[in-house]
Amino acid sequence: MNLQHIPQIKNTDSGNFFVLAGPCAIEGEEMAMRIAETLVGITDKLQIPYVFKGSFKKANRSRIDSFSGIGDEKALKILRKVSETFHIPTVTDIHTNEDAEMAAQYVDVLQIPAFLVRQTDLVIAAANTGRTVNLKKGQFMSPESMKHAVQKVLDCNNENVMVTDRGSMFGYQDMIVDFRGIPTMQNYATTVLDVTHSLQQPNQTAGVTGGRPDMIETIAKAGIAVGVDGIFIETHFDPAHAKSDGANMLHLDYFEGLMTRLVAIRKTINTF
Repeated sequence: MNLQHIPQIKNTDSGNFFVLAGPCAIEGEEMAMRIAETLVGITDKLQIPYVFKGSFKKANRSRIDSFSGIGDEKALKILRKVSETFHIPTVTDIHTNEDAEMAAQYVDVLQIPAFLVRQTDLVIAAANTGRTVNLKKGQFMSPESMKHAVQKVLDCNNENVMVTDRGSMFGYQDMIVDFRGIPTMQNYATTVLDVTHSLQQPNQTAGVTGGRPDMIETIAKAGIAVGVDGIFIETHFDPAHAKSDGANMLHLDYFEGLMTRLVAIRKTINTF
């Protein structure tokens, strides 16, 4: 996939990895704009191609009383405002065929959640919008099996597809990243490492997913070292009070330092 096919993406000739980053969910306009403004400033400074990430709704929560969104159209309009204000592309995840057509009117990249990546009708619906499609690798799937998901998009005459590794289940309540899968999946499509979701600790008895944010830098550095094309990170200025996935998000204050170190690693890797 050619990154330049994503509307408004910048710094594509910098030699850097690209970044999909933002809050887990759109909680409101003020928070989205605040996070976007900070991330745009950092990525422009470091010349990192950047896509703002935010879920317009969370359909896959552990408990029925968990936050699921502020309203579909309201959240999508905020994503559009982020794009128009900062002149950047945006990505959001979809859960139904109807979501694909609706979200494609507001965002540039449609993301298929890991639990749904084998749902052929959903993948086809996303591909047929003509938008770039980001396929999350299922926690239960091998890297090799992702070639079939990619092929579904390609068979819809849409070559704008990427795959994202978000870890693999290790027992019932933990996840690991098998870095051997990154070069494997790069044979099929542009490959992203979802750092923060790879550090989730799901299936907790309280019905709230845990996480290991202390390991974010370790996993991110390893991904850059093995040559991943892009990095996915969820971040928030107040993770402890975020309405979704706060347990594994990166505090916004740490984003610039992390990106600076990752850019330095990539610069070194590019000399080999």
